[in-house]
Amino acid sequence: QVQLVESGGGSVQAGGSLRLSCAASGRTFNNHAMAWFRQAPGKEREFVAAMRWPTEMKYYTESVKGRFTVSRDRARTSLYLQMNSLKPEDTAVYYCASREGWILTYQDSNNYYYWGQGTQVTVSS
Repeated sequence: QVQLVESGGGSVQAGGSLRLSCAASGRTFNNHAMAWFRQAPGKEREFVAAMRWPTEMKYYTESVKGRFTVSRDRARTSLYLQMNSLKPEDTAVYYCASREGWILTYQDSNNYYYWGQGTQVTVSS
């Protein structure tokens, strides 16, 4: 089992920044993926960013490229999402997720086994 706990959400004005953290504990896998998803009210959960291990390749949805950066600490205990130039449309609950192994359909939330409880991000105009 893997446990994921997100933190770092909050309220900011448009153009501001936030850094989300996801603390991982429990079973670890040498070949795995971790990702950030978000869900706005009345909308489906959508992919934001992912990081593949051990290659450390990073993947982003088009709307956050150049603004968000996903990273991982060397101990592989935490995943981060640095969010800059935030926009009101970034408002959502952000979730951390993980799975063993990589899959081409990494943007599909159904392909992740483990999830955190989510952290709210609110961006005001």
